[in-house]
Amino acid sequence: MSPMLETCLALGKTFPVYDPRTAEVIANVAEGDAEDIDRAVATARKAFDEGPWPKMTPYERSRIMLRAADLIEKNMEELAALETWNNGKPYVQSLKSEVPMVVRLLHYYAGWADKIHGLTVPGDGNYHIQTLHEPIGVAGQIVPWNFPVLLFTWKVAPALACGNTIVLKSAEQTPLTALYLAKLFHEAGLPPGVLNVVSGYGPTAGAALASHMDVDKLSFTGHCDTGKIVQELAAKSNLKPVTLELGGKSPFIIFDDADVDQAVELAHFALFYNQGQCCCAGSRTYVHERVYDEFVEKAKARAMRRIVGDPFKNGVEQGPQIDPEQFQKVLRYIRSGIESNATLECGGDRLGNRGYFVQPTVFSDVTDDMLIAQDEIFGPVQSILKFKETDDVIRRANKTRFGLAAGVFTKSADTANTMMRALRAGTVWINCYDVFDAAIPFGGYKLSGIGREKGIYSLNAYLQVKAVVQPVKNPAWL
Repeated sequence: MSPMLETCLALGKTFPVYDPRTAEVIANVAEGDAEDIDRAVATARKAFDEGPWPKMTPYERSRIMLRAADLIEKNMEELAALETWNNGKPYVQSLKSEVPMVVRLLHYYAGWADKIHGLTVPGDGNYHIQTLHEPIGVAGQIVPWNFPVLLFTWKVAPALACGNTIVLKSAEQTPLTALYLAKLFHEAGLPPGVLNVVSGYGPTAGAALASHMDVDKLSFTGHCDTGKIVQELAAKSNLKPVTLELGGKSPFIIFDDADVDQAVELAHFALFYNQGQCCCAGSRTYVHERVYDEFVEKAKARAMRRIVGDPFKNGVEQGPQIDPEQFQKVLRYIRSGIESNATLECGGDRLGNRGYFVQPTVFSDVTDDMLIAQDEIFGPVQSILKFKETDDVIRRANKTRFGLAAGVFTKSADTANTMMRALRAGTVWINCYDVFDAAIPFGGYKLSGIGREKGIYSLNAYLQVKAVVQPVKNPAWL
């Protein structure tokens, strides 16, 4: 356990963590506040300024990250079970998809550790000019509750590869796997103070981290409104650079040449994956008028076949929403859809009387002015809209305050090429959806955020570029 975790426990404050299947308490977790953030930042600062981590060879840093990946792989079943228990997502999703991606991300960024370097730059005059790519320092990171293990690694892995130290605040709903991962990193040989995990609430611990004067860089994933607060706090403190990965209302566009059965299945996956609690969910399903009626009937039938229940049971596709607030929010949007005269094809209510389960819900006859077509619902609610012309659907798809992702389903290469360039979104999936890879950058336009996670692009957020210029006497060449 890191020094920071021991400090939090010593203060004696705790908060309950719940099982969303039953609304019962799983555990009471140490509650960090502003004082704990101060201690964590001081620990991270000392580790950066005086500790071995930034001074290690990149190869040695790489080996520690690979050992952490090995330990995660060894403890995969336990980590996946903890993720599902605390978050409610299907166990098979945790075990077969998300925890393996954690391992893959660590392998990817461990590989980058010894390939980060500057350049020799030609200039005018007798000067030797070079750039140094230096670790930025103490990185503050705030992760959300919908993909706890995955987004922990999206942030931690590139920061470590660049030689930084970290203070990470986990989501108050899902702190358990962050604590477990921190333990495994330290077992792998990560020096004390390099990775500090604080569990706590946003208005206290999160705000303290965002506004801390000794944090050099901040990365936040979460709701747009909170992202604005985080950026304001960062600006008003020490003007630290901020990476924001925020919300979305992503269009999934199905053209009339599509195989309708395949389109239905892919659109279903794009929306309902992870209980609909996905920032890039394909939550505006635009369908060409020539195949609209067929699509609606088949989308309704697919949603009614969706298996909702205990996420630990085999065959279950959908677990509960994360907590009562999110649960009630989804139900409010369903009521809004009904009141707006969208056609409720199926679902529309809670499932059972225990936990936070919502029926898979499909609306047809949705128009762009309805709240269910404008706001991020973050739940299992599919809104199906009709379109006729390509130019019209491009205009409508882009007429949103978000720009995180988009999906296009067509057999036409020309249509695909037109759409991939016209859609103002950070990711455009063509005839697929939610394809994630360690090397694929992820981030958004407009209110969906600033900067990119994953891939080579995320390294830039954790590096400073320093120019070094010195005169050269009687150079043989320039």
